[in-house]
Amino acid sequence: MEGPLQTSVHVCNENGQWMSQLPEKLWDIPLYNLALPGSHDTMTYCLDKNSAVSGNNSKLVKFLNKCMPCIVHPIIMKWSTTQVLTVTEQLEAGVRYLDFRIAHKANDPSMNLFFVHMVYTTVTVQDILWEVLRWLEAHPQEVVVLACRNFDGLTKKLHCHLIAYIKEIFQCKLCPRNVVPTLRTMWQCGHQVIVSYEEDVEVEQHCELWPAIPYWWGNKTATRALIQYLERMKQMGRPEKFFVAGINLTENLRYILVHPFGSLKKMTLQSLPCLKIWIKQQYPGRKKDCINIIAGDFIGNNDFVKDVIELNTKINSPLHCQSKGAGTNSVSFSA
Repeated sequence: MEGPLQTSVHVCNENGQWMSQLPEKLWDIPLYNLALPGSHDTMTYCLDKNSAVSGNNSKLVKFLNKCMPCIVHPIIMKWSTTQVLTVTEQLEAGVRYLDFRIAHKANDPSMNLFFVHMVYTTVTVQDILWEVLRWLEAHPQEVVVLACRNFDGLTKKLHCHLIAYIKEIFQCKLCPRNVVPTLRTMWQCGHQVIVSYEEDVEVEQHCELWPAIPYWWGNKTATRALIQYLERMKQMGRPEKFFVAGINLTENLRYILVHPFGSLKKMTLQSLPCLKIWIKQQYPGRKKDCINIIAGDFIGNNDFVKDVIELNTKINSPLHCQSKGAGTNSVSFSA
């Protein structure tokens, strides 16, 4: 395991400390007004090929997988895997938003929690939280947003269990939600982790938890349709604080049937050239049409992370984003 990990990290570690290298003029801007690279369905690089399908899948998927596992299960794996880099490699590559879909396996008497996307992961949530902590300790000026979502099969008791682990592992590195999270403030206070928790009742009870971060999910199979969706969302106006523009395409049954030899990776790689153009046109900041987090699949491809980080060079002052010309560039898409 050590060999492949080191080789892959060596390839993409140029962005491992990009936050600490930002110019001082950006240190007092809230993180929700900067451009942050994110990974969609962060943990799918370690899906368990022997796993049962998760509890929140449709009855049809469960039935087909039970009747024809040799056919259906490989298809599920091809269209569920959205990342190939490990969580440490993603952080080294510059990703600062991690999309954690958390689940408890049906009929599992233990308190173990896993990540999920159609099927469960081979690693537990607890193990990955410790892995993130180790990385943060080696990068004391980097800040990570952890979006805890989905919560398939979690009871009140399991929520309490998970939150207790989050507090135990990150301790004072957790940034309370009443703090305006600028880099300068985070560094001065020793905060490195913002935990977004998609369960309002729990958020109200714990000041260390932030509300669910809105995710602009286009649910599109075509690149052009996805970009049109994102532009419509921008016209409606960005949320006040953190939000995610998801550049991830989404398959449906018709698309899978038309592309029997396809996969989510092939689908994604074909879309990246057009999405790269769209990303480069964006501006971070607090104005209506500015962006914040941009999350994608297979984040190690096509300079995605680098392109998002470089958007921060467009910010000219701590008070506003320079949006002159934003949204006026015309791009021709054939996808």
